[in-house]
Amino acid sequence: MNHYELAAWLRLLLTPGIGRGTARKLLTAFGLPATVLEQSPAVLAELLSPAQVHALSTEPHDLTSQLDVTWAWLNADPHMRRVLCLGDPLFPQRLLDIEDPPLLLYAVGRPEAWDDNLLNTGTCLAVVGSRNPTPQGAANARQFASALAGAGLTIVSGMALGVDGAAHEGALEGAASDGLATIAVVGTGLDRVYPRQHRDLAHRIAQRGVILSEFALGTGPLAPNFPQRNRIISGLSQGTLVVEAALKSGSLITARLAVEQGRDVFAIPGSIHATQSRGCHALIKEGAKLVESAQDVLDELVLEMTQPANIPIGHQTVREQGSESALLQALGFDACSLDALQARTGLPTPSLLAELMTLELEGMVARLPGGLYQRLVQA
Repeated sequence: MNHYELAAWLRLLLTPGIGRGTARKLLTAFGLPATVLEQSPAVLAELLSPAQVHALSTEPHDLTSQLDVTWAWLNADPHMRRVLCLGDPLFPQRLLDIEDPPLLLYAVGRPEAWDDNLLNTGTCLAVVGSRNPTPQGAANARQFASALAGAGLTIVSGMALGVDGAAHEGALEGAASDGLATIAVVGTGLDRVYPRQHRDLAHRIAQRGVILSEFALGTGPLAPNFPQRNRIISGLSQGTLVVEAALKSGSLITARLAVEQGRDVFAIPGSIHATQSRGCHALIKEGAKLVESAQDVLDELVLEMTQPANIPIGHQTVREQGSESALLQALGFDACSLDALQARTGLPTPSLLAELMTLELEGMVARLPGGLYQRLVQA
């Protein structure tokens, strides 16, 4: 995209009162933004309100500054940075199938993404879930993403804390060196990283995958932007896997958008007592596919794995049958208090704490807020 084309796109998108729907209507009628801007007020009045016609005839006050910032950002690293518009061969074609595609995407990623048009090759799977997952939920997200990336899928998520971050990490661990390991769709401008804790993760994603945003450079973490970007996460993907989610969760928004877009929805079940499992259970009741392994996802996507999936199955024990400790058997897979464990095992407090600490150090038990303990499933 050259400077003139970028200026026209930014002017169209920055014009007050011209939303994505109106902009698409204008692009359908006249073609490129530069052609839209060449139309007379009388011609535009056939499609727009008088206020919109007036706004479109006036240059947005922040156009020059936004154009300068964006052009400088692009040229600071031309091998990795792109601005992709509708009609660009590199624009993700799957997004053209959704009701409300973004008109412009800012992108940063490995040079092969642009040289080999990797956003339009292969199969993507969205992996989403709670920002505050249980230890098992975070482990599931990482292990499923690793196995699915190893099977050739590109993992898409939102780079938020919790399940999103774990999914990106797993994808980076499991993916082959070629192709895109993972795609992060963020709710800020690409000149900043949110949350800050994911600065290193964002760098690694850009080196082996792609980070996308429809928001202009300089856009901060505004609350309405995160649900808005979810349609891109689901739209890029052939299916959406929900790992953990409460009943009121942004992950459920993504899942329902996936249904509306004609995509598959998968959900990992959990304890009936866990708040973080209720969203997944609700999705399963509504028809989402219950999954216990990566192969469950791949079977539904009609794909064959290139290598075995090394991830847990929901009922798998952490030790071989017969070698499992009595404490692990008593703990089960629900979060449990120290008092409840004492009642189940009859162990004195010092012995119980000592064994719990040993299991925690071995990675078999996690300590949760509120004095609770949870058994972890190991791959």
